[in-house]
Amino acid sequence: MACQNLIDNYTVFGQPPRRSEASLGEERFTYIDGCPRDWGALPLPSAPLNVGIDGGYVRNWNDKKTHFEVIVGKSIPDDDAGGGKCFGLVQSFDTKPKRRLFEVLKGQGMQLNQQITFFSDGGDTVRNLQLYLNPEAEHLLDWFHITMRLTVLSQTAKGLPMTFDDDGKHYELREPALKTIESIKRYLWHGNTYEALQHLESLERDLHAAADEGNKESVTRKLLRAVEEFHTYIANNQAFITNYGERYRQGDRISSGFVESAVNCVLAKRFCKRQQMQWSPKGAHLLLQMRTRVLNGELEQTFQEWYPGFRVGNDEELKKAA
Repeated sequence: MACQNLIDNYTVFGQPPRRSEASLGEERFTYIDGCPRDWGALPLPSAPLNVGIDGGYVRNWNDKKTHFEVIVGKSIPDDDAGGGKCFGLVQSFDTKPKRRLFEVLKGQGMQLNQQITFFSDGGDTVRNLQLYLNPEAEHLLDWFHITMRLTVLSQTAKGLPMTFDDDGKHYELREPALKTIESIKRYLWHGNTYEALQHLESLERDLHAAADEGNKESVTRKLLRAVEEFHTYIANNQAFITNYGERYRQGDRISSGFVESAVNCVLAKRFCKRQQMQWSPKGAHLLLQMRTRVLNGELEQTFQEWYPGFRVGNDEELKKAA
């Protein structure tokens, strides 16, 4: 057991991950080289790629009261041929996050004339990570993350008082708020961010009028804060909002459900909250690199490049160990 732990520690924190990190090329602002004429001369690309990126939080060993963000994603071809590849990194530690993602896509045969769709949750770190990797890229805000936030708004609005008084006048509150949230969802589904933002502003005004200044913990104030946050979220990501209804009718992806399995698979028990495990950003990052290589079936090839003649006896056992 002690010997196995020693091997595990060597694999995760020793020479292999450091050597792997050192072999990664330099970070660049953009990975788009050439011009449209050059891209048009490239061979016909394979199926379009879909890339989903999501984040999670891990307890910080260095500061026990805090967490740090772990970014995990998966890239799969449209036809699902050959399966997908997953990747992971700790943004606060990684100095080459964009290069890392580019190499994953390049390893799947990505060409600069190939269609590729990025799905993200709209966070700043995730949003910037996917930019300037491919001239044919389409960047979309994951519909799942929109509906998740709208569901929270609707559930909160159901707790509003039916009416409120303002300057001696009587106004309805709960039903109009619920209808407005439903309208916002409909506008976003069709990619109409202008109307969605207008309705959010209208809802904010109504909630401001109804909010009790003396009770900052009221349902009205709670909903107002949530609506303001959602307003900012949509405003910051409106360039990545498309006509989801049209994409859905055409059979195109509107959400990155395939990433959820990748997050569960990559993070697994070693980062699970139930295990009460704590990690340093460096340790978590190095483990992620080894784990994704195992899950992608690349670890044996990596060791063979370093040590000719290296062989793994049981690949399934290796995946379980990771």
